[in-house]
Amino acid sequence: MDDILMNTELEMDKAIENFEKRLTNIRAGRANPAILDGVMVNYYGVDTPLKQLATISIPEARQLQIKPFDRSSLSDIEKGIYASNVGLTPNNNGDVIILNIPALTEETRREYVKQAKAYGEDCKVVLRNIRQDANNDIKNAEGTEDDVKAYQADVQELIQKYNKIVDEKVKVKETELLTV
Repeated sequence: MDDILMNTELEMDKAIENFEKRLTNIRAGRANPAILDGVMVNYYGVDTPLKQLATISIPEARQLQIKPFDRSSLSDIEKGIYASNVGLTPNNNGDVIILNIPALTEETRREYVKQAKAYGEDCKVVLRNIRQDANNDIKNAEGTEDDVKAYQADVQELIQKYNKIVDEKVKVKETELLTV
């Protein structure tokens, strides 16, 4: 049953990690290279992640600069950014691509806060499913009734701990989004 608890905690850690990745994709009006994590570029007929084709830097607070390793891939990178629907327009100057990140309106900020809260709820659903699986595994494991109840209580403590982490991360993201 200790193995069940350890596996449950590992799965919950992975759920939180995935949730954090999703939160970084919500832009807060500041330049963040994570915005481009999902951008795939058709490079010589193969879909390739942008990170493998170029260096991404932040020359200013609201600007991303993409410098490709191979200058001939500039137009492919530009097409990949358009196709990824990140909501940014690339400016190609022949050497690098510059992405200017517009200031967020109050309405947009509120929409992003709703999106962050929805991601938090999704993560909590995943955590509850993990808890349910763990409780089923504990019931099916060989042990006394008292052992089963004790381990289920431990699983309940885990879910409370991880739900608290989710709430804190949503609150931090909300503060970040609403700060002008």
